[in-house]
Amino acid sequence: MPDVIGDLLAAFLPLFVAINIPGILPLYIGMTETFTPDERRQLLIRALFAALVLAVLMLFAGQVIFDTLGITLNDLRVGGGIILLVIAVTDLAFGDIKNRRAGKKEDRKTVEAAVREPVDLPIVPLGIPLIIGPGAITTILVTDGQVGWVVTLLSIALNMLLVFVVFTFGPSLMRLFGPGTSKAVAKVASLFLAAISVAMIRAGILGMVGAA
Repeated sequence: MPDVIGDLLAAFLPLFVAINIPGILPLYIGMTETFTPDERRQLLIRALFAALVLAVLMLFAGQVIFDTLGITLNDLRVGGGIILLVIAVTDLAFGDIKNRRAGKKEDRKTVEAAVREPVDLPIVPLGIPLIIGPGAITTILVTDGQVGWVVTLLSIALNMLLVFVVFTFGPSLMRLFGPGTSKAVAKVASLFLAAISVAMIRAGILGMVGAA
């Protein structure tokens, strides 16, 4: 029993650090500031499902998929970083302008619906690569080799449950501080998202150069 608990901790903690729940919570709050509680809950469930599917897929077939497609984790870092960077820059540079233009033509409810409708947040970027990204995938592959797939799968499930709990109650706590704070968090979150994307791209490029 102590060995099982030790193995579970050895698998859970690195994945918890790789997912970085405190770091991505403000991003989640910022991305969903115009969402209703029901919409936010549905989005979170879909994002966690996408993240869980990817995590399990990487656990059982990650190396095979990489070898078949001829890609590496560094390629994944660069690709994911570019996607995040485009999303962050679009929000920072054009988000307010787009909302102001829409406000001249439509009422507030229509604008909010228009803002929410085209954004496919559950899959990209929330589920992938924010919740399960290159760091989490690497951790899953490493812990699988160290403690086996059963313990690794359990650690994935526990981390997904923790994300669900924190992301469910986090936005409610932020609403206590008022809409101004929420908007400020959204902009700061976009800035940090841009920084995270640049860090992912840099790590991928350095990894490619080091492997060359």
